[in-house]
Amino acid sequence: MANSFIGRDMAVDLGTANTLVYVRGKGVLLDEPSVVALNEATGEILAVGHDAKRMIGRTPDSITAIRPLKDGVIADFEATEQMLRFFIQQVHRRRYFAKPRMVICVPSGITAVEQRAVKEAGYQAGARRVYIVEEPMAAAIGAGLPVHKPTGNMVVDVGGGTTEVAVISLGGIVTSLSIRTAGDDLDQAIVAWMKKEHSLLLGERTAEEVKITLGSAFPRSEEPEAEIRGRDLVSGLPRTVTVSSADVRQAMQEPLHAIVDAVRSTLDQTPPELAGDIMDRGIVLTGGGALLHGLDERLRHDTGMPVHVAEDPLTSVALGAGKCVEEFEALQQVLVTDRRRVG
Repeated sequence: MANSFIGRDMAVDLGTANTLVYVRGKGVLLDEPSVVALNEATGEILAVGHDAKRMIGRTPDSITAIRPLKDGVIADFEATEQMLRFFIQQVHRRRYFAKPRMVICVPSGITAVEQRAVKEAGYQAGARRVYIVEEPMAAAIGAGLPVHKPTGNMVVDVGGGTTEVAVISLGGIVTSLSIRTAGDDLDQAIVAWMKKEHSLLLGERTAEEVKITLGSAFPRSEEPEAEIRGRDLVSGLPRTVTVSSADVRQAMQEPLHAIVDAVRSTLDQTPPELAGDIMDRGIVLTGGGALLHGLDERLRHDTGMPVHVAEDPLTSVALGAGKCVEEFEALQQVLVTDRRRVG
């Protein structure tokens, strides 16, 4: 019986910025931006994923490129469901489409209504059973932490829409905090700063590129500079300014502070025994935000705790959820059961 599921069950890391699909026995088969391009008039989907992301900020009136998830939760239900269905079909291209069991990751601070929307989207996209796993738990499993042992593991997952901070022990979340300040807010902060300091308007894709190439959370030994193109707010014409990585760090100060604060207040809520464990083992950083230059040093500096970046921070959550699919019976307890849905 067990064999008949192989290759069909899947885990989905439904993220604000990227969606990853893990298929049982195969690994992560799909990693695409969570973007959908729609024809306004007919409502039909023109592109999903990478193709749709290229269209952001470059579409005529008749086409809109939207990101159906905001702050880690579903903002546009229909688009999310269509996107999920599209991704599942891409993974199951050749064989006839059997209804899979599906594990979907959600932020830990999600409400019962938001949780139901995620489950519903999974069922609408063709799942036979949908299970939910909390992102920090999936991230911890994916980063290889011994979540079932009676020791404190702390994980900080900085995604696109949410930052999840959690202390995990004995297969459960002891304290957690989910804040809606993450990668997208860093991009927005860069846009706002460029507007204020240089009267230059940037597109969101350019802001993201600036963050990736120049951004840092902690002073660097040498601060690189780069030319950034945008539209001058005064003349309305395209213009280039030179910006250093110190400027970009200045621009991102507020959201970075919110992320550090979330880590500190979670440590503040942690039982002393577990806090001692974390002091020994350190904090593990996952998610795309873990790739921000110097974020680990910044956290080390502000909390006094050792900080490690997970081996492959972008796929930690998907791999952790995938492990739940591979060892379904063993990891059943980390999945959120329906009984907890009262609320």
